[in-house]
Amino acid sequence: MDFREEYNHWLQKLSPDNPMYSELFAIKDDNSEITDRFYQDITFGTAGLRGICGAGRNRMNPLTVGRATQGIANFLNHSGEDTSQGVVIAYDCRHHSKEFSELAARILMGNGIPVFLFPSLRPTPELSFTIRKLGTLSGINLTASHNPKEYNGYKVYWKDGAQISGSISQGMQQEIMALDLFDTFQEISLEDAERKGLLTILGQEVDRQYLDYVESLSLRPKEELDLSIPIVYTPLNGAGSIPVTTVLTEMGYSEVHVVEEQRDPDPDFTTVGYPNPEDPKAFSYSERLGKTLGAEVLIATDPDSDRMAIELLEPDGEYHFLNGNQTGGLLISYLAMSRREKGNMPENPVMIKSIVTGDFGRTICEDYGIAVKEALTGFKNICGRIPELQKEGYQYFFGYEESIGCAPGEMVHDKDGIAASLLIAEMAAWYRKRGMTLYEALQNLFQKYGYFAESQVSLIRKGEKGAEEISAIMEKFRNGAPQRFGQKTDYRNGFEDIPASNVLRFTIDESTWFAVRPSGTEPKLKLYFYTRKPNSSEANNTISSLQEDVLKWINK
Repeated sequence: MDFREEYNHWLQKLSPDNPMYSELFAIKDDNSEITDRFYQDITFGTAGLRGICGAGRNRMNPLTVGRATQGIANFLNHSGEDTSQGVVIAYDCRHHSKEFSELAARILMGNGIPVFLFPSLRPTPELSFTIRKLGTLSGINLTASHNPKEYNGYKVYWKDGAQISGSISQGMQQEIMALDLFDTFQEISLEDAERKGLLTILGQEVDRQYLDYVESLSLRPKEELDLSIPIVYTPLNGAGSIPVTTVLTEMGYSEVHVVEEQRDPDPDFTTVGYPNPEDPKAFSYSERLGKTLGAEVLIATDPDSDRMAIELLEPDGEYHFLNGNQTGGLLISYLAMSRREKGNMPENPVMIKSIVTGDFGRTICEDYGIAVKEALTGFKNICGRIPELQKEGYQYFFGYEESIGCAPGEMVHDKDGIAASLLIAEMAAWYRKRGMTLYEALQNLFQKYGYFAESQVSLIRKGEKGAEEISAIMEKFRNGAPQRFGQKTDYRNGFEDIPASNVLRFTIDESTWFAVRPSGTEPKLKLYFYTRKPNSSEANNTISSLQEDVLKWINK
């Protein structure tokens, strides 16, 4: 069946009063739009389903969400697991997130699986925490994380609190793809489910338990901190506003200022556009407020509050954006120093990072005698390694990746922007008590360990042709890269203790390397460039030359 036939099939199946019918009818003369909506089924990537909201099998809509949920219900009921443990469902501020969460709940409960449902938006790390705290079998979060406003997503978690992977992910996907989008799925109303004891609406007790956990990660007593440090925080109109401000207030920080225009949920992200704190443009409102207050630290979390990024006040009065490698290095240094000083460093500690994350954090860990292990990109892989490493005798110390995500505590098996925000505030307050800014602390680390420079490039290639072009570029790297790119490591068939993945890494020398991989959630080819040199000038020149060389070679 070609794309036009599939398009006509949808028009025949949908009722004319269904909004998706009107949406599809309006594009009847737009072949490129029809192709993009129907050339593939929206599928599980790095973090479950994620795509643009709209009608079509390559879109997020009630049919694709319903089929995914029915497939997951079938998998759970055939898995041999105890489904009476139930599933936790959360959602964020995105368009349709609440409706999709209730649809997923109705289908799961229609298949006899109990559901624990949050009544309003919650951060992703609280979902992971709740899965483990309640001992549920699985969890679902309706969120597109940091993607643009047109997107929504469907993150699926297993009973360990980490996003699904391996045989679990494959099994769910097989059950989903065995279903037709227009099947009648088993579902039950929320009212009937509650009467039957299948539905539990989660309340403030779970929120309090999560906040208590976050606060327990603090390493320093109040007398060691300058709690009057001026901090600006923005939730970027997402789920972080209440938990972050609650935690910081309860811990005694007296000068925390929230960007008012970005305090409340807004699915259109009117003041920020692209709600990704990995992009320095997301800090424009924070910078403006910060300069009026003399704030030393600006903190931002993304819409589902798993990502957290910071900007630091420089001596010239401007703000300096930190990438995930730099933020991770600062946190690792502060955590290691504090734990050693307090005598509570875990026995045989281990830090886990992704294979495309730089070596700044690794270098600091090695200085403190902390083992370093790698995982594929994504926290389902980073946190997915925790159980196996614990069996080998390691104790979890920290996990992070270059895309401004970290997991500071073992209880949440995912990125935790709420906990990271607290630790950033504490670290800044500790240094301020000693007459030093976080910016100065970062420069001191560079002086001690060497200057780590990096760059990341994303080549956006949309649609079916874009996917083909990304595949062609990967094959060009795989089979035709010049010798000057150094030693090639191909993860396609796995490498050492890393599972198979479409990732290539080229090591030019012991301090300089780059990696390339297709994004699992967006139509992008991502390139990562890293080096470590004695000073910033030499490091930045090396990165600039390497990036230019690689991009010219791609474009030949």
